[in-house]
Amino acid sequence: MSIRPRIALAAALVLAAFGAQAQNSGVRTEKNISLELANQIAAATVAVCSASGYNVSAAVVDRGGVLRALQRADNAGPHTVQASERKAFTSLSAKTPTKTILENAQKNPGAATLTDIPGFLVLGGGLPIKAGNEVIGAVGVAGAPGGHLDEQCGQTAIDKFKADLS
Repeated sequence: MSIRPRIALAAALVLAAFGAQAQNSGVRTEKNISLELANQIAAATVAVCSASGYNVSAAVVDRGGVLRALQRADNAGPHTVQASERKAFTSLSAKTPTKTILENAQKNPGAATLTDIPGFLVLGGGLPIKAGNEVIGAVGVAGAPGGHLDEQCGQTAIDKFKADLS
């Protein structure tokens, strides 16, 4: 092997080693929901529920559980604001719909203490928002006459923006 290919090979090995070291540096790159998309999902959720005659609040939290958007329909009860945010936080934290958490807690006495976690609200109406398989936020809905109806409104809104989440 002549000197030039050896230098090129050595340079490639050094760059590969440096790249591997940079990947293991402890710095992560993560997807997160944008303010624009959070506002769109919250507004769409309230609109879907309003079309069905339900006055709800819809909260969207980011991947860290911090509130990004909140919409409250005219005539929605004041309690729906905090309930929607807590449902979103709960869903984001567990990376699963709050309806599933509720069902599991009812079947498993050991999971009943989930309600003791500060900020958790174990009622239907919270849904994770995913970009591919990665949870980037969650929506919480409160005010419809049943958590299953809150969830339907939230899921319809998320489905409306599937193209933006890919």
